[in-house]
Amino acid sequence: MPIATPTTTSVPDAEVAVADLNIYLADPTSEAALAECRKVAESLILTGALIVKDTRADQSANDTFLDLLESYFAQDQKALEKDLRPELGYQVGVTLEDTERPSCISTPKCVNIISSLPTSERPLDLTGHSADPKARFFWRMTEEREKSGLKGMGMHEAPNVVPEAFEGVWKDKMEGWGGRMKAAVQGVAEMLSVGLGLPASTIYDASRYGSHLLAPTATDLTKYGHLNSIFAGFHSDLNLLTIHGKSRYPGLHIWARNTGKKMPVKVPDGCLLVQAGKQLEWFSGGLIKAGYHEVVCTEGTLKAMEKFKVETPERPLWRISSTFFYHLSPDYQLHALPPLKAEAEKRFGPQDEYGSMSVADQVKRELGLIALVVEE
Repeated sequence: MPIATPTTTSVPDAEVAVADLNIYLADPTSEAALAECRKVAESLILTGALIVKDTRADQSANDTFLDLLESYFAQDQKALEKDLRPELGYQVGVTLEDTERPSCISTPKCVNIISSLPTSERPLDLTGHSADPKARFFWRMTEEREKSGLKGMGMHEAPNVVPEAFEGVWKDKMEGWGGRMKAAVQGVAEMLSVGLGLPASTIYDASRYGSHLLAPTATDLTKYGHLNSIFAGFHSDLNLLTIHGKSRYPGLHIWARNTGKKMPVKVPDGCLLVQAGKQLEWFSGGLIKAGYHEVVCTEGTLKAMEKFKVETPERPLWRISSTFFYHLSPDYQLHALPPLKAEAEKRFGPQDEYGSMSVADQVKRELGLIALVVEE
């Protein structure tokens, strides 16, 4: 999974593009919409990331969601522990801090990538520390269908967890913001299909029953809010596409496939950030690489902390990322689509042999790498 510029072709450094989903939704067949689709595909190919405009995901809705999660994670430990579901790979309910490990520690190729980067461009997490200080809450947003009966599907069909203290509001607020995120990422998936030269429904059909997760990620800034503290170590996501609303506290860095440079990500108001995951890399035969990234405490994080201490001293000091993980369907047989793999090799040279595996098995394998399930 190279990050440096491929030797087989000269690829200019690329910026993360801003694509307008509203243009596509207004008229998917227009020339303007098709140009936005090509922008989506090319940004993901060259950088593994994309910024998308979607007026449905407005900032006020994001703020309401962030307020809810700040209040949730500010509860005492005993209240949070009631929402743990480790027997389901933590795929519903809460995951507490110091549980999830960055996947790089279990992946020699990832460690080699770090060592190949210029010293000034390496992540703060060089070897994979023991576990991340971040916590999460997973809320499934799957389109339900008849249970498959397949072995190992429990975590993909588990009921959601509703925290006791928020019983009256939790579902509506999670579904409210989560629905906006899901609609946005499904729109991006359709635009990506078109931009890759595939029928518009290709990715949607493969992901319709995916175990999509609204996955707000939380870091206690009163404990970990000091310069160069690592909130989430260097890693890439296991799913198809990850989409985020704008966080109140900066700190996300990404590495594009065509550059060895560490790039801070700034999400404009009214926009969402999309990142490619491992399922998309596999699906595209390496044409789109899973994007490596880290979240750390920067000077910008510290400035935002001071701002919010002054403006909202009554609010809990937690960094929340309104993350949404979009997955292929668990019974989908993951494999590289031949035309996409051919395009990858044409542009970037030989790619990995990805083989074939069910998404359910791929998810279980990846959860093992980050210490959320124990291999049998």
